Amino acid sequence: MTLLKPARRAAAALALALAAGLTAAVPAHAREAAPPSAGTVLRGLDLDRATVLDLQRAMDRGRFDAVTLTRFYLDRIRAVDPLLHAVVQTNPGALGEAERSDRRRRRGAHGPLEGVPVLLKDNIDTAAPLRTTAGSQALLGARPAAEAFLVQRLRAAGAVILGKANLSEWANFRSSPSSSGWSAIGGQTNNPYVLDRNPCGSSSGSAVAAAATLAAVTIGTETDGSIVCPAGINGVVGIKPTIGLVSRAGVVPISARQDTAGPITRNLTDAAAVLSAIQGPDPRDPATVPGGDRDYLKALRPGALNGARVGVWRSVAGDNQEVRAALDAAVATLKARGATVVDVELEGVDQAGEAEFPALLTEFKHDLNAYLAATPGRHPADLAGLIDFNRRHAGTELRYFGQEVFEQAQATTGDLDDPAYRALRDRATTLARRAIDSAMAAGRLDALLAPTNHAAWLTDLTKGDDFTGFVSSSAPSAISGYPAVTVPAGYARDVLPLGVTFFGGRFSEPSLIALGYAFEQATQVRKPPAYLRTLP
Repeated sequence: MTLLKPARRAAAALALALAAGLTAAVPAHAREAAPPSAGTVLRGLDLDRATVLDLQRAMDRGRFDAVTLTRFYLDRIRAVDPLLHAVVQTNPGALGEAERSDRRRRRGAHGPLEGVPVLLKDNIDTAAPLRTTAGSQALLGARPAAEAFLVQRLRAAGAVILGKANLSEWANFRSSPSSSGWSAIGGQTNNPYVLDRNPCGSSSGSAVAAAATLAAVTIGTETDGSIVCPAGINGVVGIKPTIGLVSRAGVVPISARQDTAGPITRNLTDAAAVLSAIQGPDPRDPATVPGGDRDYLKALRPGALNGARVGVWRSVAGDNQEVRAALDAAVATLKARGATVVDVELEGVDQAGEAEFPALLTEFKHDLNAYLAATPGRHPADLAGLIDFNRRHAGTELRYFGQEVFEQAQATTGDLDDPAYRALRDRATTLARRAIDSAMAAGRLDALLAPTNHAAWLTDLTKGDDFTGFVSSSAPSAISGYPAVTVPAGYARDVLPLGVTFFGGRFSEPSLIALGYAFEQATQVRKPPAYLRTLP
């Protein structure tokens, strides 16, 4: 295992900057790193723009093999990640996995992700020597008994596990305020578009790695916004699936009622291919359901907007003019491509959110205690033990912010049969589902559309995230357990990415992917990161 330490990263970043000729004489807002975006071409194929289907064709035709592709990403992580702090571990067995993939290809075997290198968020269980830490030193001694089911699915599809991505520690459920993208294991992840800006959380490293082409594809997880927000803020695609589509077995939990894993990629083709691979019923996760042919690549229809009815949730943008402008441009594209657009309001979302957080506190205590009890190795036995561990290691774990959310969760019963808890959860879920279902039915809609995020804020480890004027549309889908797909939609100040989210009812992934893909193909908004040091 390669565990990348913040101090080493800082030194490497300084060396890289000096090698690139960055000096104090260069204006701060114009400073860029050595041009990482220029180093994404392998044997004539630009991996920043290529899809996993392009990679398969290139390997089938002998342009390069999985070993060469995997080595490219490992080299790129070493060269570029010191600026970003997106990757906390690389897999020492990755090249061996790639070699085995090449042997399978030579024999004619061909998984849907054959030879494709994948980075996993570091709350997804993997076998030794890769560790699963949730960003916390408390889990450095944990040794999961089995890999997460979604990792098994990736391996069955032929993917190469490249390593682990940084995250907001404990998926951002330890303290508020905190800095999204910070963990005691990985340090602070930086936004690749402007390095002093925040990447949003908690799948920060996964989204940054996808944006910076540090892997072919990545996997994130979400409880409320942790896939769509970092995807939107880092200019990439994210799919938050319906609860029950992708198994959560082997994923460090917050809440079984809202947690799910999903793909974060540079384009919807890749996201559809990855979602097709990782979905499926799992006996270890009773929420997963059998399904038919879930090949989401079949949903990729450039003309899907023609004749579609889309409800636009405008009010969530508030008075943010940059977000409003990007949403207006997205609506104009929908109309130009033949969609009917209907303005909607989602009633009851605020009330659902008020019930959500206290319900999550109880669920977190229950579900995390169960995860820790089932995980072998040396680590605290339960949430109370984690709180004590952090107090004893305050110099690293509590260096920048505390553990107030941990303490609030510990103060609950942790009992999922508690009537007070059940009333909160039922209220939250019912209101969120009603908000989406009623809007969809009233407007006879194929999907809803809303802004994903506002411009990335300055990272501040002392004060934490700056949520002034915060724009987020993740709550209805997250609380209801329904799917959401975010796609790049524009830029604030011509540099900072903004996304829009298509969302809808339970298991509406095919429709959302189709509409998102048609929008993506019509706009071609995404551009590679600028790696600016700061903005004026």
